[in-house]
Amino acid sequence: MATTFKTLNSANDVTSTRTLLHEAIPLTGTIASGTYTDNNIKTYSHGMFESVYDYPYLSSSANHIFDVTTGYASNSSLSGSGVQNSKKLNIYSQMAQVLVGYDATGSIQSFDRDGDIALGGDKINEAIFVNFSRLLTKDEMKKGSFVASFLTGGTPAARTDLMTIADHGAAASYKVNSPAGEYGILYTSSATPNADSGVGLVYYQAGVAVLTGSIFGGIDGTPADKSSMGPGFASGTYDSLATGSTIQVLADSFRNRIHNISFNNTVELNSTVYFCRASHNEFNYSTNPTYLSESQIRVKNSTTDNPVSYVTTVGLYSSDNELLAVAKLSEPLKKDPSTEVTLRVRLDF
Repeated sequence: MATTFKTLNSANDVTSTRTLLHEAIPLTGTIASGTYTDNNIKTYSHGMFESVYDYPYLSSSANHIFDVTTGYASNSSLSGSGVQNSKKLNIYSQMAQVLVGYDATGSIQSFDRDGDIALGGDKINEAIFVNFSRLLTKDEMKKGSFVASFLTGGTPAARTDLMTIADHGAAASYKVNSPAGEYGILYTSSATPNADSGVGLVYYQAGVAVLTGSIFGGIDGTPADKSSMGPGFASGTYDSLATGSTIQVLADSFRNRIHNISFNNTVELNSTVYFCRASHNEFNYSTNPTYLSESQIRVKNSTTDNPVSYVTTVGLYSSDNELLAVAKLSEPLKKDPSTEVTLRVRLDF
């Protein structure tokens, strides 16, 4: 008779796998600078950040790409009574709280250029924050894949001096002392990775890049002091704009200096694989009503022929005989008493 159900052995017939899938994400400067006459740049009345989209943001097909904002620490030399001072302080504190955390005294720690937070060292007290959309980063950004290039010289109308930064060596060496997960140090491409050439941090699970405010000071691998940024931002230095202009002005200036940004995202694919086995004496008949004609098997030429069935579908059922999943074969698979079949069914989560 036709075999309809067979119980799977969890020890021998079921296994689990974990696969990491990566997708290259290229972001060109034309998108960041406002491809659609700034209609793909969304600003807000609160003025604390602005968002970049791949199409005009009012379009139903627009996708959120990243947010840009800036801020400085309370112990920064820029902290005072400048434009939006409290908002810039709050942004830095909020980002540091999430990405760096607290020290033993309960105080929010500052971003550290070499990642050795507890040892002190050179801090990033003035920072530009680029928060990438989860649509792009997926589960996380792949370590060692982040590359960004900026035009750091000239005027806004005639930009020059290309600086490239990347998380060199992060695939093998990254930091884990963040409450937000793993992160790498961003170095200028023209320098051997070391603490002196660190110009920022990239948080892989959070999808956030933190760049020092002095990043536009030079292209020789050692960022100059932030007060010597020259024409890198709009018509003033980072210092003058950070204290004398709004966050939106700084974000606009930064966006228009982006040449390219690229990274690979990561999707963790968890799979359960079921090995559905049909031995020689199983599933050789069909319950399809058309299988028989006047009590005779239609696919047999004579009564002495072996029974034959054609497998087209595999169903996975619960212990209560509830159908949970269905797998279809690309073409019918012939099965008779002289053959045994193992079908591999994979469910991805």
